Amino acid sequence: MIVLMGVQASGKSSFYAAHYSRTHLRINLDMLKTRHRERVILGACLAVGQSIVIDNTNPTRAGRASYISLGRASGYQVKGFYFRSSIEEAIVRNLGREEDMRVPDIAIRGTGAKFEMPMCEEGFDDLFYCSIVGDGKFLTEEWKDEI
Repeated sequence: MIVLMGVQASGKSSFYAAHYSRTHLRINLDMLKTRHRERVILGACLAVGQSIVIDNTNPTRAGRASYISLGRASGYQVKGFYFRSSIEEAIVRNLGREEDMRVPDIAIRGTGAKFEMPMCEEGFDDLFYCSIVGDGKFLTEEWKDEI
């Protein structure tokens, strides 16, 4: 199980497409629309051992805990990727999206305001920083807990 974390337009879905689309099923509220649908798909994946990527903003430790505990209870290793991006960078990238894929600036700012930095102690087996470094390219670095 891979849990992606970051504000909207920080590169999470592009990272999934570049690195995991051939091997992992993407679970994403933008696509599924409701938590009920997400629970049904997630439960089916966990039941059969399907590799998955949770591609939501996942800004709070409490929200991430539900995925991590379900994954660990089902025998999954859980990797986390935190997408470093300033709010301003995300807003600019958001403007580059097709109009029907854009989110309001206030949504990006709101997610940023409530974002809690992940910590290994949340239950991740591995945790990484991820940054966009070029067109379709990402830099992934080992996690260092920040104070």
